[in-house]
Order: sequence, then structure tokens, then C-alpha cells
Amino acid sequence: MAVQEARRSAHGGGCTCGDCPHGAREGHRRAVAEFTARRDELASGRGLPTAVAHSAGASRQWVSDELSQSARRVAERGREEGQVWLGRLWRLTLVVVWGAVVVLLLVQALTAIGAGWTLSRTAGLVAALVTAALLSAAATFHRARGGLLAPVIGEDNRLSTSRAVAGAWVLLAVFSVLVLSVQLAGASRHGRRDDLIAGLDLARGAGLVTVLALTCAIAVFVRRVVALRVLDRRLQKVRADRPRAADLLTDDSGRGHFSDVQYVLVSGAAVLFAAVRLARRPDQLPDLPWGLALLVAVSAATYLAGKYAEGGRPVIHSVVRAREAGDLDAPIRTGDDIEIRGAGFVPPGAQGPDRLARMAVRIGTVQVHVPLVPVTGGFTNPTDALLTVPVPVDVEPGRVEVQVITAAGVETNRCTIDVTD
Repeated sequence: MAVQEARRSAHGGGCTCGDCPHGAREGHRRAVAEFTARRDELASGRGLPTAVAHSAGASRQWVSDELSQSARRVAERGREEGQVWLGRLWRLTLVVVWGAVVVLLLVQALTAIGAGWTLSRTAGLVAALVTAALLSAAATFHRARGGLLAPVIGEDNRLSTSRAVAGAWVLLAVFSVLVLSVQLAGASRHGRRDDLIAGLDLARGAGLVTVLALTCAIAVFVRRVVALRVLDRRLQKVRADRPRAADLLTDDSGRGHFSDVQYVLVSGAAVLFAAVRLARRPDQLPDLPWGLALLVAVSAATYLAGKYAEGGRPVIHSVVRAREAGDLDAPIRTGDDIEIRGAGFVPPGAQGPDRLARMAVRIGTVQVHVPLVPVTGGFTNPTDALLTVPVPVDVEPGRVEVQVITAAGVETNRCTIDVTD
């Protein structure tokens, strides 16, 4: 109890525990700052113990181990912050949902001035309240996983573009049906009820139904495609610390991705158009024009093609002896450094030091961890196309195979080299 009281009293200041949002965020920030300072210090040659300073190989290994341990602490703090952030996010989703209801109420009230209050306005408001109540229940149930964002968070802990787009169309369709249902319940005339039932005819909602089916199918199919490509080791996936809004528009490395961006923009414009059509004609499903539906279909096909095109297996092109300036040309011997040249060694999203420290190279039967070589602002080793590792003395002379194991656990092809005494 005393420890808990001490932590509570420190939460308003420099708390770095993982029990509160402030502490998790501050702890991660401090861990990153300490790692950055330590990396830059070691990159400048300062901070090395005298016992290893005389040996380039020993000092490089010591620096790599030191940075690896510090990077693990940063990763732990990042995971703690991500869990706390997800726990807080569900309240924010509730604020957004009920804020949208309040905005709708204000718009309904302002537009009713002069025109008068109608049954369709009541139906829209009641449908919004019912939808918000259902979403709030779902957010509460999934409060440990981000509230309303839980269904659109992928297995890699990133926001899924395909699920978000499909979710937007599902939400629009549900709201439209609720609006018609409330009007049908409040209609007193038989002819008015027939008109509302006719508003659900496929002839009027064919475009909306087609787009809804297409986007939902794309969401399910993309999940299956990604899972199969990961299992087949044709796609490398690294789990993120927490989902971000930018995930909808970027790839796993944080760079803008064309197929994702165009899919979100086109679908967002189409959803907005359908919402406006519903507001203008609340007595029927939004009649999405076939031209706009075809535009969404082309955008979805482009997104799916982009999912097929991304990724690929890491590959070794060649292995050569690393040569310093002034060295003589010579065969590869135990104790020498070798350069492994290829592509895909660092998968998207694995640029963090804790992920880089997981990389390993199998030389014969010996596992060699890839050393982290720091420079100010980053690392020169490892990189996506080049790795430099020493050949251990435990490697038997002769023809041996070299294979890289990436941070995602994917193994490359084998490349044979000759090691001499």
C-alpha cells in the first residue's frame, strides 16, 4: 500500500511507472532519450571501458550488446505505453460517437427553423441514438483493445485499411435501415408505409449493396491473403507497439502507400456522397450511382493488387570478405569480417534498434548475432541490403553455408563460401 501511495503521489510529476497513462508515456519518453544519448555517445567513441578499447572487434561487440540491452528497455516501455494507450482509447471513441450525435441534433434543429420538424428528422435522431448506444456497448466490451477501433485493428497491431473502409460502409448501411425503420414505425397512412417499404427495393439500393458486399469481401480476402503470404514466408510482418491513425495511409514502415491512400480517399468520397443522398431522401436507401460504384470497385481492385505486390522473401546475392583501406586481398579466414549483400534483410516496421538486434546469421552450424554499429542518428549496420558480421573461430574451415535470419523470423536462401585457416 505504501508503494502504491508513493506512486500515486508521483503521477503528477516525473512518474515513469507503467500503472498510469502519464507514467507509461513519460517512462517511454525517458527511455528513448537515454537510448539516443547513449547511442550517440558510443558512436563518437566515448564511454568505452578500457578493457575492450584496445580491440576493434571486442569494442564493437561490447557496444552492440550495450545498445541491444538498452533497446530492449525502450521496447518494453513502448509496449507498456501502447497497452495503456489502448485502454484509454475506448473513452475517446465514446466521446467521438456521442459528439457526432450532438452535432446531428444541432444540425437538425438549425435546419428545422422555418421548415418545421418532420418525422424524418425524428427518425434520423432516433437512429443516431440507437446506433450510438450499440457502438457504446461494443466499445465498452472491447475497452481493453481500443473500444470501437478493436474490429479494425489487425493481427500486427496496426489499423487495417480494408477493415476501416468496410466498417464505414456497414455503419452507413445500418444507419440507413434504422432511419427507414423508425419512419415506418411512425407512419400512420397505409400509402406512406408502402412508399417506405419500396425504399428498400433492390432497384434503389443496388449500388449501395454492391459496394457494401465488395468492400466486406475485400476486407476478408485481404486478411486471408496476408495470412497465407506470411505463413509461406513471402511477406514479413513485424508487430507494431500500438495502432496509429497513419496506418490507414501508410505501409508497415510508415511511408505513404499509394494503394492505401487512393482506397481511403475514393471510399471516403463515396461514403460522403451516400450520406448526403440519405439526408436528401431519407425515405429510401441511398441510391449510389453505378458510375460511383464502379469507381469504388476500381479503387478496391487497385488496393488488392497492391497487397499482392508488396513484400517478398529476403535474399542473399553474394558474400565477400570485408576489406579495410590498406588491407591486402586474401581469402576468408576465421576472425575476418564478411559482407553479406542482398535485399530484404530489414522488413518494414523493423527499423527500431530492438528489432535490429534480433537479426542473426547462420555460418555453418554457428549462430552469429548481427552487431549494431552506431552512428549519430542511426546505425550503419545492419541495413536492408548489407550486413557485416565476423566469422567465429568455431567455424570449421572448408565450404560452409551462410544464411540470414531476419527480425521477422524469416530465413533467406543459403550462400556457400570457402573459409580457410
